[in-house]
Amino acid sequence: EYKMSHKYRGRALIFNNEHFEDSNLKSRMGTNVDSERLESVLKRLGFKVCEYMDYTKKDILRKINKTAARNHSEYDCLLVAILSHGKMGYIHARDSFYSVEDIWRPFAADKCPTLAGKPKLFFIQACQGDLKDPGYPLQQPEMMHCEESSFMSCRMPLHEDFLIAFSTLPGFCSWRNTVDGSWFIQSLCEELAANGSNRDILTLLTFVARRVAFNFESYDPWRPTMHQKKQITCTMSTLTRILYFHDKSYQELDE
Repeated sequence: EYKMSHKYRGRALIFNNEHFEDSNLKSRMGTNVDSERLESVLKRLGFKVCEYMDYTKKDILRKINKTAARNHSEYDCLLVAILSHGKMGYIHARDSFYSVEDIWRPFAADKCPTLAGKPKLFFIQACQGDLKDPGYPLQQPEMMHCEESSFMSCRMPLHEDFLIAFSTLPGFCSWRNTVDGSWFIQSLCEELAANGSNRDILTLLTFVARRVAFNFESYDPWRPTMHQKKQITCTMSTLTRILYFHDKSYQELDE
């Protein structure tokens, strides 16, 4: 398991983009419901949460690089959540697109040594394209098993200990309800609230994927191309240990 007994749990940064300068991009009604839920559940897990609303690309990257430059020696981990429009490999700030890599690469071990060997988590609620999943009739599910292997070395990869959870697959759109928020963040917050301190993160995200897949379906009978569509989450992990958010006493972090 990852060591999660440092003085502080860590910082959680939420970049919430609702409005955009590009008139072709609609305001993301419902995103503030996502942000409020996420802030609440992360605080209960011990994070110091900061929300950044409608930041420009320059402001987002400046905040990311400033955070990466800090000393994280007394922190368990780092968490970044992004709520916005997007396309494959890119996320939209208030004024322009930026690459997903711009968000996580500054925290690689050579650039942020005090987070080396610690989990760095990124949750991205954004479209990755325009494709829409029509779903398929449910049949008997298959059980899949995978094996683990380990290898000890005196050197470690620069990009280990990352987890990037996307709300949808590359190429596909991501669904959001204007009242209840996005399917992904709703499911993530429900799962974190119910099992955040007793399930490891990858198991938890498997249940998040299940919630999104089984509990949601678009309803827009007046537009057949938008009606009865489905969604599945997608997680990229280079975690090298099991990650639990076991209960710990919460201490306020200095800003």
